[in-house]
Amino acid sequence: MAETKTGALSQAVHPFIERARTSTVSIAALIGFDVEEIGAGRAVASLQTGPQHANPMGTLHGGVLCDLTDAAMGMAFVSTLAPEESFTTMALNINFFRPVWQTRLRAEARVVNRGKNVGYIECDVTDQDAKLVAKATSTCFVLRDEQGRAR
Repeated sequence: MAETKTGALSQAVHPFIERARTSTVSIAALIGFDVEEIGAGRAVASLQTGPQHANPMGTLHGGVLCDLTDAAMGMAFVSTLAPEESFTTMALNINFFRPVWQTRLRAEARVVNRGKNVGYIECDVTDQDAKLVAKATSTCFVLRDEQGRAR
């Protein structure tokens, strides 16, 4: 932690969060989503869906929802890591509740349980009318030492 000018303590920002805030993240640019909030075991990502995201039936491709939730859950988990730690996803599950055409999606992820080595994260995806579109879960494994530095 670092001390601010007012004497208050501030949490050090993980290098992955700093990179996400200051650089173009390739997958985000490809799909078109933005990560709006990151911190304290929570992250929010959003996406304006369009025809470029459609499957052959004309609705939003499930893989796009999966990518959106994976990014939100990953950033939520990163916010719990020490600066020298990294992580990998061990499991990812998503359930789809309603079809999506063109709408603004909001993926809100939160770390439900963070152990020494493993974390469990949930993510709710809602549309612009606040209707639940999908729910995803992820299990992540903390990487340290050589494993963490190699990422």
